[in-house]
Amino acid sequence: MRRFIPFVPKPAMVPVIRLQGAIGVGSRGLNDQSVAPLIERAFAKGKPAAVALVINSPGGSAVQSALIAARVRRLAEEKKVPVHAFVEDVAASGGYWLACAGDDIWVDASSIVGSIGVIFASFGFPELMARQGIERRVVTAGRSKSFADPFLPQKPEDVERLRKLQEPIHAAFIDHVKARRASRLDLSADLFNADVWVGAEAVKLGLVDGVAHLRPKLMEMYGDKVRLIPYGQKRGLLQRLGMAATDGLMQGVEERALWARFGL
Repeated sequence: MRRFIPFVPKPAMVPVIRLQGAIGVGSRGLNDQSVAPLIERAFAKGKPAAVALVINSPGGSAVQSALIAARVRRLAEEKKVPVHAFVEDVAASGGYWLACAGDDIWVDASSIVGSIGVIFASFGFPELMARQGIERRVVTAGRSKSFADPFLPQKPEDVERLRKLQEPIHAAFIDHVKARRASRLDLSADLFNADVWVGAEAVKLGLVDGVAHLRPKLMEMYGDKVRLIPYGQKRGLLQRLGMAATDGLMQGVEERALWARFGL
């Protein structure tokens, strides 16, 4: 007589992709090329019940943000796998663009989210150069070739041109947020002026779905024995020692400035 062996279902498996750092800034930053293998493997490995994104980013490149988010959405739809986004310290600007790739977004009570806007920032040195007796010599073919030159005085027409460049990028960001958050957004509020919100206030505005942490929330959704499989970018030896010369001083300053905007 054959023994009856009860079927015991395997615990749900959820790959967890960490998206940490400024987007498209230096070799340490997030970009589509560096995270594509992680994302592709996370959706391809076994039969995941869902994929989780852990996001801690002050933003950066709009294009790289869009490419990463689009890759996540394409695979989620192809594989019919839900995506849950969890914000740590901050998901601002491009970081919030990434969070919106999730079907839902969960934050800590002190997480900072939002900054749905576009920024261009640089430095100007014309007065310093004049004091030092340095003459700037520029020869161009095409009147726009010296556009926004930091060594020349800022021109009103350059400022206007920059604003015209920013407007379609800002519009694309707004469209992405509206498409992904749909009826959850409180559109009576001024959400798209680059303000940021913390925790519960972001929940009220519909920018995120609630206050919750990764493991407890996924256990609630997929059972106490859910298996979380971490995926994160690997760093080379020089980067781990803080000696990555290829990043350069200015890239480090730029990334630090992005974090500093949010007190981090």
